[in-house]
Amino acid sequence: MKIPSTSLPVICFLLILLWVYAATSKLMAFGLFTVQMDKQLLPPFLKHHLVYLLPPFELVIAISLFFDKTRLAGFYLSGAALLAFSVYIGLAISKTLGRVPCSCGGIFRKMGWQTHLLFNLLFLLLTAAGIYIIYRERRNARRSGI
Repeated sequence: MKIPSTSLPVICFLLILLWVYAATSKLMAFGLFTVQMDKQLLPPFLKHHLVYLLPPFELVIAISLFFDKTRLAGFYLSGAALLAFSVYIGLAISKTLGRVPCSCGGIFRKMGWQTHLLFNLLFLLLTAAGIYIIYRERRNARRSGI
């Protein structure tokens, strides 16, 4: 399947929108986010640090996707985060972790686990498509001597 290079700005826009929304929804309801993170099945020290590191990390992903020089790194960060969140959701769906609260913000909090997993997998596919396009463009540029 050929993915047009012209779709790269759209993919970047959608991922930037996702990460900015995810970070700002956590920050705007920070008290709720903190309470929800405290209920997670994670070591206490990790929960405490994630409360303060996760929103800025999501913003770093968004910012890195905005600039050409950092876009590939942004795609890899996006992919890693989406994969980690998807694995966590998969564990919640399979009841491997028992009852798992959702510490997501905004509309994500209202999604069921299955819907959230499908949403994450869709954005993971978009991330993979972005990486593919960048590598294809670089390969074509090397071939043409640019």
